[in-house]
This record gives sequence, structure tokens and C-alpha cells, in this order.
Amino acid sequence: MDVRYPIGKFVKPESFSEEDLKSWINDIKSLPKRLREAVDGLSEEQLNTPYREGGWTVTQVVHHLADVNMNAFVRTKLIVTEELPTVKPFEENDWAETAEASSFPIEASLKLLEGLHDRWAALLESLEPEQFQRKLYHPILKTAMDLYTCVAIYAWHGKHHVAHITNLRKQKGW
Repeated sequence: MDVRYPIGKFVKPESFSEEDLKSWINDIKSLPKRLREAVDGLSEEQLNTPYREGGWTVTQVVHHLADVNMNAFVRTKLIVTEELPTVKPFEENDWAETAEASSFPIEASLKLLEGLHDRWAALLESLEPEQFQRKLYHPILKTAMDLYTCVAIYAWHGKHHVAHITNLRKQKGW
């Protein structure tokens, strides 16, 4: 298994499925609980352990999820309210190296994710199926991406990082 991709790399959905969409929204809704369970009881030393050699620490992974998902929520709102909005990319590795992302207690990000994901899931659940065909433009990827694919990516992304933490715990016997 490639420790960088413990659940495999993201695979873009081939076609629209309301069943898949509901499952992904549930994944988004449940991420804060799954993440909290993954880090429960970890010591400061354990939180400062990288999930792989050369990788981020558990603390950085938790703060990364808050950073990414704040951006994802805003992107979702832009897709729903604007015609083909261009999103602002960010350098996630640089963000992970900022002082608060590498050393601030994770509780702030865990709490942030709880409220954010409640709102994000409520927004997604309120949309009609055709709204998931609305798109954003990603200037780095130089492509338009529909909301349906974005939801799939973010559902995968949360599970991907929770697996980094749970796999580290298994590997270390925590």
C-alpha cells in the first residue's frame, strides 16, 4: 500500500448518481466525528508525529482539513451563486507550514469543522440535482469542474486524511 494514498487515488465519477451524491454528502457530514475519533487520546508527541516520512504531522493534517474545507465551502457557495466562478487556489504545503497550522492545538480546527460541515451538508442537501452540474473554473488545472465532481473529491479527501491518521495509529500501536 502507498502510505500517501491509503484509500487509493481519487477517481472521477463517470456519470451522475443521486445515490453516490447522497453517500458523499454523508461522508462530508460525518467527517468531523470521524476525524475526532481518529485523534482521540493522542498525546502532544503523537500529534506532532508525521503520518509518513517527509509528510505532515497529525496536527498539520487536522488543520489542513479545516483550511481545505473552508475553501471548499466557499467554492460550493460560489458555484451555486455565480456563473462559472474562477476559484483562488492556495499552496497547501505553505499553509501547512504556518505557525498555527503546525503548532496550534487541534481543538480549534475540530470545532470549526463541526460547524462548517453542518452548514456545508445542509447547503448540499438543499440543492436540486441539476445544480450539481454547475461549474467552477480552476486556473491551475485550467479546467471547469462541476459541483458533483467537487463533492466527490471532498468526500474522498476527508476519508483520505482520516486514513493517514488511523493508519499511523495502527502502525505505531497507538
